[in-house]
Amino acid sequence: MATPALTVALHTFDAESESRRSTGVGEFDRVLGGGLLAGSTTLLFGEPGVGKSTLALMSLRALALASASVLLIGAEESAGQVAQRARRLGEVPEGLDVAITTSVATAVSLIEQRRPDVCVIDSISAMSDDDLAGVAGSVPQVRHAAERLCGVAKATSTALILVGHVTKDGELAGPRALEHLVDTVVRIEGDRFGTLRVVRALKHRFGPTGEVGLLEMLSDGLRDLPDAAMALHQVAPEVPGVVFTVTNDGSRSFLVEVQALVASSSGSPRRVAHQVSSQRLSLMLAVLEARCTIDVSASDVFCATAGGIAATEPGVDLALALAVASAAVGFSIPRSLVAVGEVGLAGELRSVSGLTRRVREAQRLGASRVVVPCASDLDEVLGVSVHQCATLADAISLAREVATDR
Repeated sequence: MATPALTVALHTFDAESESRRSTGVGEFDRVLGGGLLAGSTTLLFGEPGVGKSTLALMSLRALALASASVLLIGAEESAGQVAQRARRLGEVPEGLDVAITTSVATAVSLIEQRRPDVCVIDSISAMSDDDLAGVAGSVPQVRHAAERLCGVAKATSTALILVGHVTKDGELAGPRALEHLVDTVVRIEGDRFGTLRVVRALKHRFGPTGEVGLLEMLSDGLRDLPDAAMALHQVAPEVPGVVFTVTNDGSRSFLVEVQALVASSSGSPRRVAHQVSSQRLSLMLAVLEARCTIDVSASDVFCATAGGIAATEPGVDLALALAVASAAVGFSIPRSLVAVGEVGLAGELRSVSGLTRRVREAQRLGASRVVVPCASDLDEVLGVSVHQCATLADAISLAREVATDR
């Protein structure tokens, strides 16, 4: 006989009853919509060395300092290694406890007994159940571990953070069901040899997705970067091939320096794109040749962004094309000029979303000229000369005139 289902009137729930618990890391809170909810499960993943364990440990440390009960279940490091990492972040507070185990049953028992406010499992790929076939990290083991841990988190109202790994292709390791089991999926990105880290919500049941946070990796942990200009807006030499643009990501706008280098080729011409879309670079090269008589088919072309922020959206097209044209022809574009717009295959410039917000960010960081497509829906921004161009050829001519008139 089936158990009768119970219904609940949604209007009886108070919107403020589910308060969020701050992680103590401002940019992490931004991505989470204010913090962690009791009983929720957050999956934090990224490439090796990018700072997943550091970010999780920083959150636990800040929560312990705020008198929250926390627990770290480590499956990849010894207690001594975790303690050494914690000391690098500063004074280790009382209440920051660690348990070393790879057993799912042991982890579940610990959470049931201690009922911490926040628990971190580092990592979900190292957890296993002896009663289940397969080695740790296999699809059945990861799915089983995630199911049990998510269940105990809800039962004990524990905010759970699962640390995950990535595959060689940069995708989340483990079964696709893992993403469906958890409430929030957060990715931390960045060059492990650089200092900038981007925290991005790919899934969030309790708030909007697409929000991003910026962190800087230092010797004593990660530091919030609420203003991207602190890391990205640096003085660059005015040489051919350097153009600034503004890209929108979530609710934020970033000033990005696009660089291009065109060099003679000793064999088959190479096309190298770093932090920019290789497909869009190929399109821009074709448009430059067909619509602007700038032919680099026999040359090596290298394109990248400076500072570690990826710029792959269509709004970067104009800056990318201008950078290649500048490098190929040999004129330098002043740092005070910013270019924003999408380039079509006919060589026309197309407007992009959030243009007013982009122009305001450019003006805030010192730009005095902005090149945008014609018929753009743009509000007036004081202190900036807006140049509207219909085609890429027109934008290149304007950039050369500005370079000559300096």
